Amino acid sequence: MLLGVHCSISGGYENAFIEAERLGIDTFQIFTKNQRQWKERTVSDEEGKKFKLLMKQHAIKIAFSHATYLINLSSADENIAKNSILALAAEVIRCEKLGLKYVVLHPGSSKEIGEENAIIKISEGLLKVLKHTEGMKTKILLENTAGQGSSIGWKFEHIMEIMDIASSERVGLCLDTCHAFAAGYDIRSKAGFDSMIEKIDKLIGLKRLYVIHVNDSRTMLGSRVDRHEHIGKGQIGLDLFGYVMKFFPLTPKVLETNKEGDMDIKNLATLRSLEI
Repeated sequence: MLLGVHCSISGGYENAFIEAERLGIDTFQIFTKNQRQWKERTVSDEEGKKFKLLMKQHAIKIAFSHATYLINLSSADENIAKNSILALAAEVIRCEKLGLKYVVLHPGSSKEIGEENAIIKISEGLLKVLKHTEGMKTKILLENTAGQGSSIGWKFEHIMEIMDIASSERVGLCLDTCHAFAAGYDIRSKAGFDSMIEKIDKLIGLKRLYVIHVNDSRTMLGSRVDRHEHIGKGQIGLDLFGYVMKFFPLTPKVLETNKEGDMDIKNLATLRSLEI
C-alpha cells in the first residue's frame, strides 16, 4: 500500500522502526538530525548497515527524509544561503548512508530578492549540492508549498522552472495535499483533482512525482496558510484522499498530522478504508 507517517527518531534511528511496527506501515519519513539546528550529524558505516538491516527486518519498502526547515537556498543572506547548500549536501550524504531514497525539501523564500531571482538562486544551489554529491542515488524532492509569506513552490510552475534549470534525474517532486489546497488548487472534487494532476503531468511529469504528503487542511481554499489537519476533519474532506489512494497505489504516501493520542492509527485506518 506504501502508506505511512513521519516517524520520530528521538532516542535513535532504530525507534522509527518501533513506531512503524506499531502502526503496521511499510513506508515512512524521518528527520535524520535535529531539524531546528544547523549542527550536522555524521552517520557511521555501522549505523548505515544497521538501518538498512532494520528496513529489511521490518519490511519497510521505502524510507526517506525531510530536510531541516532552516534551509533556504534563496536567502538574501549569503551566510544562510551558503549554510543551506552545505546542510542539504550533508543531508543527502546521510540519506545515502542510511539507504533513504529521497530527501524532501521546501524550495525557499523569495523575500528581498523577488520570485524570479529566488528561483534562479534555488536552482544554482541545487546544482552545487548535486555536484558535491555526484554519484549518489538519493534524490532531492521539491515540495510544493502553501504560499505562506514569500515562499517559492506554491505554483507548480515554480517547481518546473527550478527543475528545468537544475536539470537532473536526481531532482523530483513531493506533493503535499494540504499545501496544494491552501495554495488555491481546489482538489475537493474528482474534476479538481484531475485538473491538478494534469497540470503536474504537463509541467513536471507524473513520473517525477515520488512522494505524497497526505494531509487535510485547517485553513480555507487559497488561504496561503499551512496548517495540517487530520484526514477528513479539515476543509478538504474525505473524497480527495480516496482519489489519491486509488490513483497513486505505488507512490509512498505519508501523514504529517498531529500525533496526539491514537490519531495516527485512526488516520491510517481511514486512508486504508478509502483504497477499497
